Amino acid sequence: MTQRNYIANPLIKAKFQEQEFTAKQIKEYIKCAEDPEYFIEKYIKIVSLDKGLVKFRMYEFQKRMVNTFHSNRFTICKVGRQSGKSVTVISFILWYLLFNESKKVALLANKAATSRELLQRIQLAYEHLPPWIQQGVGVWNKGSFELENGSSIISSSTSSSAIRGSSFNLVFLDEFAFVESHIAEDFFRSVYPTITSGQETKMIVVSTPYGMNHFYKMWTDAIDKKSDFNAIEVHWSEVPGRDDKWRKKQIRNTSIEQFRQEFETEFIGSSDTLITADKLTMLRWEDPVFSKNGLDIYEEPKYGQQYCLTADVSHGKGKDYSAITVWNVSQFPSMLVAKYRDNTVTPLVFPNFINQIAKQYNDAHVLVETNDVGSQVGHILRTDIGYENMIMTRHNGREGIVISAGFSRSASMGLRTTQITKNIGANTFKNMVEADKVIIKDVDLIQELYAFCQKGKSWEAQPGNTDDLVMCCLLYGWLSSQQYFEDLIEVSLRAEFLQDVDQSTWDDLTPFGFYDDGISEYDYKEPPTMVVRDGDDSWLS
Repeated sequence: MTQRNYIANPLIKAKFQEQEFTAKQIKEYIKCAEDPEYFIEKYIKIVSLDKGLVKFRMYEFQKRMVNTFHSNRFTICKVGRQSGKSVTVISFILWYLLFNESKKVALLANKAATSRELLQRIQLAYEHLPPWIQQGVGVWNKGSFELENGSSIISSSTSSSAIRGSSFNLVFLDEFAFVESHIAEDFFRSVYPTITSGQETKMIVVSTPYGMNHFYKMWTDAIDKKSDFNAIEVHWSEVPGRDDKWRKKQIRNTSIEQFRQEFETEFIGSSDTLITADKLTMLRWEDPVFSKNGLDIYEEPKYGQQYCLTADVSHGKGKDYSAITVWNVSQFPSMLVAKYRDNTVTPLVFPNFINQIAKQYNDAHVLVETNDVGSQVGHILRTDIGYENMIMTRHNGREGIVISAGFSRSASMGLRTTQITKNIGANTFKNMVEADKVIIKDVDLIQELYAFCQKGKSWEAQPGNTDDLVMCCLLYGWLSSQQYFEDLIEVSLRAEFLQDVDQSTWDDLTPFGFYDDGISEYDYKEPPTMVVRDGDDSWLS
């Protein structure tokens, strides 16, 4: 019997070719269909850097990965560099396509070129299968292929639009930690509901850690049993041939930090984040008690409690977010009780969201960032809507920007952030978080803090990340440092910090007790008091 090849490719056969099986081949085919581990080790070939085309002999951790993929719908793998993680997944995917009818697979990576390279490796393994195991090929190109059993695969970069509108039985996300945070978030919002709607659909997420981002959240949720993902961690020592001598060589050629992240698979935050990496790893998010349309509530309003709402404003064009944070300032530590963010709400509509949320929280004190379009939001909120409990500011000469005690022509309907006010807010909020003076349970805010770093003399999100919720927190930090606000809520932030200082600390500052210096109490004069004013930083020089 003469077989017709697919478009003159002698290694693959075209669709609808008759195939004769021996009794041994039928038995072997059934065994392969039932056991992916057996199929991979017996028939998959890969390219070795040293030996060329060879049979794929899996390590024990690779067998563990394959069996987990086969037995579970959702799997997340934290695996170090150059350990054979990708070839393990694509081998399982090839088995999945061959021995299941009408299955659609999406192979996604942080770069389109990477996903195409993975697809080429699947195609290479397919070309070296025995003809009696192959399915006939209907489509075969650099971005996809389709088999006669109705199963198909496409490759693309990870984005919200990559596979939107299509249904897939298996989605593989390669190096997901390296996908920018906003893209990862949009992807899950558009794709994940489709995957979870099926009864047998699968998702496989594999990556080396890259800071504390969306992959870190997925991993910790899996470890803490907050999601349905099964977690697999592979240590570098599980790869045969990697011993202490190998470890020392890698560190010598790179750095200890790089080795810890890429081979020890540690989640290492940036060294210049606003909040220390040690503290960031201690922050734990919880599910809100209510969540809808960008609003997450962690604690409902309580009678008699005072709240503070801070708002950061964007243009509402699908890029940066307009964001709101609500803090309970009647308790200490203060707690983030609600947050809202949306990147499509316009500055004309955003004041209505602020008004509605603020009124629900006992007519909260409201501080709006008034840079750019923020001034429009503050004006609408105060003059058009008539919200009265707004915090206004004014520029008071050398004293800088201060809270205005009342409405005046020079008063701003919020705070115009400058480098000085931003740094005051950042340093105050940093101290509050690291001294456990605030309670934060929101995952979006925590993720923003992971990527909020120093740049020059200021602070901002790392490329590919957002910082709108953090900017709300910096507004709250600046507000908390103002005497007028302390008087308003009758809580002194400084006093709360001093309560945590052990008495022995003060004793250590005066180890010799009191002594007579020969100066009469009538001759003693108080030293001049230094007053540090916002806007006057000359004392620093």
